[in-house]
Amino acid sequence: MGTIHPIPLQQRFWNEWNASYREHDIGNVSARQAEVIVGWLKSLGQKDLRILEAGCGTGWFCPQLGEFGQVTGTDLSDKVLERAQQRFPQVSFVPGDFMTLDLGRDAFDVAVTLEVLSHVADQPAFVDKLAGHLKPGGLLMLATQNRFVLRRFNRVPPPAPGQLRRWVDRHELRHLLDSKFEVLELFSVSPRANRGLMRLVNSQKLNRPIQAIIGNRLERLKEAVGLGWTLMALARRRS
Repeated sequence: MGTIHPIPLQQRFWNEWNASYREHDIGNVSARQAEVIVGWLKSLGQKDLRILEAGCGTGWFCPQLGEFGQVTGTDLSDKVLERAQQRFPQVSFVPGDFMTLDLGRDAFDVAVTLEVLSHVADQPAFVDKLAGHLKPGGLLMLATQNRFVLRRFNRVPPPAPGQLRRWVDRHELRHLLDSKFEVLELFSVSPRANRGLMRLVNSQKLNRPIQAIIGNRLERLKEAVGLGWTLMALARRRS
């Protein structure tokens, strides 16, 4: 599981990280995650949902979620959320440690969480808490780093002080979710690699002529076989 950093140290790390990176650039990986989740939400055909985003960071995704209902966003980054509240007054932001926040039992129709699972100390407890906030039959829309791809095909800097890290593969993710959820979809998105043979397979220069002919089908094929940076899961809370 790695080193467990105290909450104040984690809070300082995420305040600084969000201010340095996420407040300035969303990035293609996060944009693809958002694209998938917006697609799931559109398929529900509802505009009056109660939506929780756990680990919303700078709140960048909350306005898009707000197109489908009322949004509550939580994050450890209290200073970042102060600025987010000014930018997005229509969103209810709740700063603090998600594991200790009282957000109501059976209070939400949908829970969204992007790349948070790998940064919490107790992953089963995190999943249980998400389930507890959802109404029976409510939906979890989750994105998390794909350990198989990150470890085998990418060089990633070691965690900084205050940054927890425990990636999962698709089998571990399904096992985590199975206790409280029925997994409806589980797949990878955003093929990325910066080392080994996969670096060549994902080379934009090499792929550009192919994409000009077949569009995004090659990227979607790589996602389908599990070579994406991100694992996406859609799951329904068990009654």
